[in-house]
Amino acid sequence: MRYELVIFDNDGVLVDSEPLSNTILAAYLTELGHPTSYEESLRDYMGGAVHRVHDTVLERTGRRLPEGFDEEFHARVFAAFARELEVVAGVPDMLAKLVAEGVPYCVASSGSHERIRVGHQKTGLDRWFPEGRVFSAQDVGRGKPAPDLFLHAAERMGVAPEHCAVVEDSPLGVRAARAAGMDVYGFTAMTPAAKLGTATGYFDDMGQLLGLLA
Repeated sequence: MRYELVIFDNDGVLVDSEPLSNTILAAYLTELGHPTSYEESLRDYMGGAVHRVHDTVLERTGRRLPEGFDEEFHARVFAAFARELEVVAGVPDMLAKLVAEGVPYCVASSGSHERIRVGHQKTGLDRWFPEGRVFSAQDVGRGKPAPDLFLHAAERMGVAPEHCAVVEDSPLGVRAARAAGMDVYGFTAMTPAAKLGTATGYFDDMGQLLGLLA
């Protein structure tokens, strides 16, 4: 394989959480007086950290979200995860092949460490991602589309950015990877390739990924 490190986004790439979390986010924002559809939530917030929600609402309405918004939103999301969250099809087999080939990998997510941990424990991915391979926007000052998170993950894993491949499913994530000087492969199961900008390549099935990275 021509890369020394594969960096995975989490939501929508490893765990099928985007439909759940964006349905909940749209409903909660609407409940708070900021009418938001599921499609608008995907468009505006998919791939971003929760502070993006605060910033966007404040910019558009001049109103701040209430104290406790993050805690309530995450409580609703975690309850849905416990009931419904699934691993993205093909991910365990793909990770097993990476391990067999000796290719290092990690996860770099806009979600909190708690969100990553809850999702991985529910889906069994925690066996593949011990603590040293998990990086969150909480670890850096700016979330995606800034490159900080991907650069942090590469530094902690001891690999230069130009030798990293990122796997993303959001426009924000693709922009962040490009800004970090990394190749990025767009997973199009939820987001059409045309919306993923300047990705290095595209795929819609995890069984296709290793062929692209070879």
